[in-house]
Amino acid sequence: MAAPRVPPWTQVPRQDGRRFVVTGANSGIGFETAKALAARGASVVLAVRDRAKGMGAAARMTGDVEVRDLDVSDLGSVRAFAADLGEVDVLVNNAGILGVPFGLSPDGVELHLATNHLGHFALANLLLPRLSDRVVVVGSLSHRSGVLDLEDLDWQRRGYAPYAAYAQSKLANLLFLAELQRRLTAAGSTRRATGAHPGSSATAITASTGNRLTTWVGSWGHGLVGMPPWRGALPVLYAAAMDVPGNTYLGPHRLREMSGWPVSVGRSRSATDPDLAKALWEVSESLSGVTFPLA
Repeated sequence: MAAPRVPPWTQVPRQDGRRFVVTGANSGIGFETAKALAARGASVVLAVRDRAKGMGAAARMTGDVEVRDLDVSDLGSVRAFAADLGEVDVLVNNAGILGVPFGLSPDGVELHLATNHLGHFALANLLLPRLSDRVVVVGSLSHRSGVLDLEDLDWQRRGYAPYAAYAQSKLANLLFLAELQRRLTAAGSTRRATGAHPGSSATAITASTGNRLTTWVGSWGHGLVGMPPWRGALPVLYAAAMDVPGNTYLGPHRLREMSGWPVSVGRSRSATDPDLAKALWEVSESLSGVTFPLA
């Protein structure tokens, strides 16, 4: 029997009176997410590391758009951003790096983990007391190959492998999603955590690998078979704007979640391990100095 046809979802409902923060909003999935939300009446904060690029992105959007400085790999920057933000309805944790050479953040944390997970972990917890609706976690298909070694997060024992480090950080994203929702539910909060991944989308995330061949192959491959960024952003927009339960995880509906329209998708066995999620949370609190504020 043929699989049921999934109707395309492209229409973001009106978001008047709602304030969103989108990290990494100057390009790719973050840009398309912020652009669509602003066009539908939302007030959108573009949280970016490069202000000039952020201003350029804002100039290509319509609506109420504000650019603010945020380097999610730097916990000092995260704290300064959160302290000065005010009330917000939705936080979209989108910023990320992929396949970069080994390096440490200003806080001494491996760069993939610092950027893709730890900074967003801290930001979400710092904003929760002033956040009315939800945290959206942007994941990746790569989480399925991720192995989270809590005893070797800085890759000293294993030997550093850029794409394995990326996959580990994306597995950490989904563990954070599940544990955040568990804690919100236990605290009796109406806030929720949702997640989404963009499938294979033609964005510039491979541009910072430091390896010309890897950058070219990644950009060429995604350009050839990947969806345009606006379509890759649709699962993220659905997770941010539609009424879905906490811990919902969305992605494209066909070609093994690489292409298509937003539907609820599965995740790896490791990503649903509650003990691993709790252990990661404890390590993340220790590394960031930020704790869950609603307990």
